[in-house]
Amino acid sequence: METAVNYFAVFGGLEVKLDMGKPLRSLVIRHILDQYETIQEKISKITNNNAPYHKLLTAIALGDRRTNSSFKRADLEYNEGMQLIYELEELEIIKTETSMDHLTNQFEENESADKLLFTTPFLRFWFAFVSPVYRGVKRGEYDESFERFNNYQNEFMDLVFEQLCHEYIKEVFSDDEIDEIGRYWDEKSEIDLLAQTMNGKIIIGSCKYTNKKLKSAEINRLKELCEELEIVPDYVVLFSKSGFTNELKNEKGEGLKLFTVKSLKALIS
Repeated sequence: METAVNYFAVFGGLEVKLDMGKPLRSLVIRHILDQYETIQEKISKITNNNAPYHKLLTAIALGDRRTNSSFKRADLEYNEGMQLIYELEELEIIKTETSMDHLTNQFEENESADKLLFTTPFLRFWFAFVSPVYRGVKRGEYDESFERFNNYQNEFMDLVFEQLCHEYIKEVFSDDEIDEIGRYWDEKSEIDLLAQTMNGKIIIGSCKYTNKKLKSAEINRLKELCEELEIVPDYVVLFSKSGFTNELKNEKGEGLKLFTVKSLKALIS
């Protein structure tokens, strides 16, 4: 299942049939890098091969996704950057994500910038690891692309895992339908998952795609954040790639739900 998640992070949104028995590197070469000219032509038609678009998209793909830091990374003035965002949203390449301040009692104090999301994982992969090194890719030299990917893979996977967890929670709470779901962030802290059901139940959660088991300390961190933000959660949900310590498993109950990467099978099978 971990393999499926990794492959979705790269190929999600790209209409290709994958041989899941092949290594990721081989599939990237076959379906993306060797097909550079064809894919680039399609993307160029969408973006009109607009250099500022590509510069900003790469900044979003490799940064913390916040508007202000993306503009800085792309060397853009604020007004210029915002105009590009509006245009890229119209082209359905990215969408804007706002911190869910309204589910806390801190919304008047939170001045953190919005974040930006690619509409498909593949577009993010392309602008992070292919487009910036296109000269070498066109020559059939792929090492630089893979080097960039290897250096950034953990951060790249974290977001995709979070997005899948958000979708899965909608299934978990299908009886009490999720009314809204997203993330909370400010200048000091972040919550990976924050949601409210149609009946007003509050759900908070963490989604960790690491090689270490999640510990009870994560519950304590979330509790402290909830106190600071004056959130009273009805449910805490934890997603972990590598499972949970026995101590944390012993805390599992109606108000605490634990999920592993295997739980996401229904979403990407």
